[in-house]
Amino acid sequence: MTPAMMSPVALRLGERELTISHPDKLLWPDLGIDKLQYVRTLADLAPYMLPHTEGRYLTTIRFPEGYAGKSFYQKNAPAPVPEFVRTETEGGIRYVVLDSLPTLLWMGSLYALEFHVSCERIGQPLPDRWILDIDPSLEVEPRIMEAADKVGDLLHSLGLEAVPKTSGATGIQVVMRIEPGPSYDDLRRFGKFISEYLTAKDPQLFTVERLKKNRGSLIYLDYLQYYPGRTLAAAYTPRARPGAPVSTPLGWDEVRANPRPSDFNLLNIAARLRQRGDLIGQMRPQRLADVLSGIGRT
Repeated sequence: MTPAMMSPVALRLGERELTISHPDKLLWPDLGIDKLQYVRTLADLAPYMLPHTEGRYLTTIRFPEGYAGKSFYQKNAPAPVPEFVRTETEGGIRYVVLDSLPTLLWMGSLYALEFHVSCERIGQPLPDRWILDIDPSLEVEPRIMEAADKVGDLLHSLGLEAVPKTSGATGIQVVMRIEPGPSYDDLRRFGKFISEYLTAKDPQLFTVERLKKNRGSLIYLDYLQYYPGRTLAAAYTPRARPGAPVSTPLGWDEVRANPRPSDFNLLNIAARLRQRGDLIGQMRPQRLADVLSGIGRT
C-alpha cells in the first residue's frame, strides 16, 4: 500500500505565498532529501546563486520523480507563469529570468534540480565569463584536482585570476570573470591556446581529443563548449546525481588538498557558504585584451 503524502505546505515569501505540493516526496532518496527540504535549501543558496543566474539564458533540467527518474530539459518558461516571475524573449524562446528568491523557489517546486546558464547576458553579444571545462575520461579520476591546479598555475603565470569550481558531476570548471570586450571567438582561441599548451607540456595527463573513445585515460580540456547561448552548470546549482552534489567554487588551497567533487552537497553547502562566501563573486573582473594580444603574436 502506498503511504499517504503530506498535505501541501505554504511558504511565506514576504507578501507572497508559495504552495509546495507533495512536500515529502523524496528527490534524493539516498540522502533522505525531500522536496520541502530541497526548496528550503535553495532559499539558503539564493544569495550566492542568484548573482550568477540573473539576466542570463537559463536551461533547467526537471526531475518530477527525483534525480533517478525521468527528466527533461526546459528553456521556455513553464506555464502558467506567476506574476512575480520575470521573463525575456529571445530567438523565439521565452526565458525565465532567474533573479529572485520567489522565482528560484518556484522553479524548485517544479522539480528543477539543475540550473544551467550562459556566459553572456540576455541581449548582450559579449560574454562576461570565461570557462574552461576539465573533463575526466574515467568515471573515477584521482588526478582531476591536479589537472585543475596546472590550469590555474598557467593562468597565474599570465597574470590572471580565476576560480576553480566542481561541476557537480565528475569534472572541474575554471571560471574567470572578465571585463566585456573580447568576443566568443577571441576567448575560444584563448581556451585553445591554454589547452594545447598544457597538452604539449603534459601529454600523459591532458588531451584535446574530442572523441571520448580516443582519449584513453587522459583528461580532456574542452574549450570548444564556449559558444553564445550555450549554457553550463551555474555556480551552486545542485546536480541530479547520487549524493546530491552541488557545483561549488573552491580556493586553490583546497584544490591542492585534493578533495573529491562529491564532498560538496546539499547537506553541507549552506554551512560552507556562510564560512567561505562566494569565491567567484569575490574575484575582480579580469582584463584580457593585453593577454589576447600577446597570444596573437605567438
